[in-house]
This record gives sequence, C-alpha cells and structure tokens, in this order.
Amino acid sequence: MIGDGAETERCPVKDPVDLFHSRQIVKICAPMVRYSKLAFRTLVRKYQCDLCYTPMIVAADFVRSAKARDSEFTTNNGDHPLIVQFAAKEAQVLCDAAQIVCPFADGVDLNCGCPQRWAMAEGYGASLINKPELVQDMVRHVRNQIDKPTFSISIKIRIHEDLKRTVDLCRKAEASGVSWITVHGRNVEERHQPVHYDAIKIIKQSMSIPVVANGDIKTLKDAENVHHLTGADGVMVARGLLANPAMFAGFEETPLKCIQDWVSIALEHGTPFTCFHHHLMYMMERITSKQEKKVFNVLSSTSSVLDYLNDHYGV
Repeated sequence: MIGDGAETERCPVKDPVDLFHSRQIVKICAPMVRYSKLAFRTLVRKYQCDLCYTPMIVAADFVRSAKARDSEFTTNNGDHPLIVQFAAKEAQVLCDAAQIVCPFADGVDLNCGCPQRWAMAEGYGASLINKPELVQDMVRHVRNQIDKPTFSISIKIRIHEDLKRTVDLCRKAEASGVSWITVHGRNVEERHQPVHYDAIKIIKQSMSIPVVANGDIKTLKDAENVHHLTGADGVMVARGLLANPAMFAGFEETPLKCIQDWVSIALEHGTPFTCFHHHLMYMMERITSKQEKKVFNVLSSTSSVLDYLNDHYGV
C-alpha cells in the first residue's frame, strides 16, 4: 500500500544526492529481502541511519499487478529519504515502475548485484554487470522520463574478476547520468570471502560521483575504517543492522531501548509474527545465552514473545 493508503504526494524532501555533500559519511540501510520493510526502516532511522532502501522488487511484476504493488511497497510521511530498489532488464519497464513510485519516494536503484541463480537466469541482478550498454540505457530512460529534478537513479553492483571491466561499467553509468554507485566488494562467485576494499577504492578514485561501499560492515568502527580505506562517500549495511539496528548510533550491541522501540513499531505497523520474531532473534543474538536462544527462538505467538521480553528484560 503506497502512502499509507492515501493517494497524496509526500511532502517534498531535499535531493538525496545532497546527503553526500552534507555528511562526511552517509549511513545507509541496504535492500534486504523480507527485512528492510517500512517497520524496520522506521526503527533504523531512529538510530542515525541517513538513507533507507526497500527490498528488491521485480519491476515487471510491480508494473503489471496492483496486488504486487500493495504487498511490495508501503511507505509513510516519515519514511524518507527513501530509495526503491528494482530488478529490471528493460528500460521502459524500469521507467514505468519509477513513475509509479516517484510521488512517494526519493529515487530508484537498479539492482546489478544480486548473485542468486534465479535472478541471473532471468537476466536480472549481477548478470547486468556484463551488459554496460543496457545499464546505460535504463539509467538514461529514467533520467529522461522522470521530470522530478531531485529524483535520484542509482545502481548497486558487484565487481568483476577483471576490475577494468567494473571501472568501465561505472564510467558508462556515470556518463548516462547515474546519481551514485554502490559497490559490493565481491564478485558473483564470492560469498564469505574477504571483501575487496582495494577494488572499491580504485572505483572511487575513477569516479566523480559518490560511491558507496558495501560488504562486511558490522559496527560503526567498521564503517569508519571502510570509509578511510576506500574513500567511499557512504557505507551500506545489511546483516550488521539486522544484528544491531542501533549500530550507526555507535552501540556495540543492540540496546534494550532499541528492542523496546522495535516492539512498539512492529505492533503499530501490524508486522506479521514471523518477521517480528525473526528481527528479534537477530537483535538478541549477541545478548542471549545458548539456553535462552533455545527457548526464545521457538516461541510461536506475539503474546508469548511479549511475555518473554517482559519477564527477562522488563521490556
């Protein structure tokens, strides 16, 4: 449901690109399947997250189906700056999706980094890093057809084995008018191998637009170190924020106040139980014993979770 059900345009916000000029380092919540929805975005914004992405949405389904639009995209007036991430492989389809979200979001991002087999088989995600002309075409179409000057168009990529190809892709995207580029510092085959921060540094040095670093950032100190190592203008975090939604505010582990905030926000938004519970399992991973996890992780209702939190933590 868009705009909390109201078909009204959100209050205008400043160009999200301005964030990169107004902060030493822009702190960003990554697009995460199932997890980076409105309730979680509301939580991390309370703890110094500057910019949030939606989960990846398949643009063709979003354009074709009102049901997909209602289930995939929910926002409200406090949910900004907001970037909607799309999986797309056709320029006009991406444009049509961007037109739909334009009154309610601050920009769109083209996913060129998802390494999952289904996405690559369909021509989405990381398969696009091998099609720089198509990426250029998609960026240009959005640039030319969206008449909101502050609306951003960004891309999120993985790197090639041959970094020259990645630099070439980024330069082509920059020439076509992309607002910024997020670089996950691994190639398509890599999952848990160390992130190539040196590659992100080379890409940053080759660009005149903002570059965001992504990969294995788990604490605010990590974020600062990656900023210094790469020169990146921003850092994007996924699992680190799931484990500790307050990390950008400098907390080493999830504070009880953050857990309390999550309970209030999730109940207010009507978050489905499984999602509500999974977020708490992530947040409490570092602060609970093995025995406590065994009990907490098998709870099966909102009321049993609330009772547990009240009995053990006074939340």
